[in-house]
Amino acid sequence: MPAAPATILAAIPSPPRSVWYVGPVPVRAYALCIIAGIVAAILIGERRWVARGGRRGTVSDVAVWAVVFGLIGGRLYHVITDNELYFREGRDPLRALYIWEGGLGIWGAIALGGVGAWIGCRRRGIKLPPYADAVAPGIAVAQGIGRLGNWFNQELFGRPTDLPWGLEIDPGRPGTVPGVRTYHPTFLYEMIWCFALAGALVLVDRRFKLGRGRVFALYVMGYTAGRFWIEMLRVDTANLIFGVRLNVWTSVVVFLGALVYFLLHRGPRETEVEPRAAAPDAAPSPAGAAPGEGGSTVADTSDSEQPGDGAQRGDDGAGSGASSDRDRAGGKTDGGGTGHGRADEDPRARGARTEDGGDPDRTRGGARPAAPSARD
Repeated sequence: MPAAPATILAAIPSPPRSVWYVGPVPVRAYALCIIAGIVAAILIGERRWVARGGRRGTVSDVAVWAVVFGLIGGRLYHVITDNELYFREGRDPLRALYIWEGGLGIWGAIALGGVGAWIGCRRRGIKLPPYADAVAPGIAVAQGIGRLGNWFNQELFGRPTDLPWGLEIDPGRPGTVPGVRTYHPTFLYEMIWCFALAGALVLVDRRFKLGRGRVFALYVMGYTAGRFWIEMLRVDTANLIFGVRLNVWTSVVVFLGALVYFLLHRGPRETEVEPRAAAPDAAPSPAGAAPGEGGSTVADTSDSEQPGDGAQRGDDGAGSGASSDRDRAGGKTDGGGTGHGRADEDPRARGARTEDGGDPDRTRGGARPAAPSARD
């Protein structure tokens, strides 16, 4: 018996309370941990998204959809797989709605959260895979922070242990053993695993320039690999399939699905993850030029254009192309002929055009014969 006090002194204590009151309003540690995790995930994801060429604010806009759907999905998975906690005789079914008391299934959160993210991405006009790659490390960090909520609630702990880092649990809690005070701190194991996974994802992504959803696939594989062995330590009530906890089977299936995705979706990282914003102000047209002829939006031209190719048009095709359409509609030709005859011009004459689209031959009075129009 003398060893018992030493073991208790070396153990990790559980918080004495998980709820504080500000007047009549309860402030729950579990909810605070979830909120802190969401904020961390958005900040990390925003930084990575901008580094990949996206706009600020996109991650938070899409996250609104992902978080709402994720919370619903996580709660649904928990209630369905642990329905005996709410719908058996003597239980209160309304407590299935008390999300602040704990109980979120990560599998349901990822599944429906992915649906919400897809909806948010569609509304922003972006693809889901590059967005998922940007936010993957942040999601892992959010999960690690969220596990602190289980510590406050004294739930989801592991088997009894006498290790120095054993977790003290109050007697009488579900899953406790009479006479045993310390258990495996599975919340701590998963938190450390998630933080390490986030760091590994950042390093691997930086080294290999992954894209097309492969960073997110690595996150899923990494998380499920850790969840597999952590789940085997837990003693909380769970449904069993062939004597094995349901979440263990789910980890195996999800891991294999992520592995298949990772192997099939190869290729370089996306070079453009979000459509570029239109220039706020167009450059003024040179004196004497027709509207749309002299303006240029250099910031909106693509990197593949040759110098000078995009100087006469904007993203929407305005510029020289628009003015040519107006010229043809009014019967005016460029260089004395119709717009369809420009392909037969002397290249030297085409290269000698002035900045405002005028023809130097025309200014010198040397107009060329008109080329036959395709409509003639």
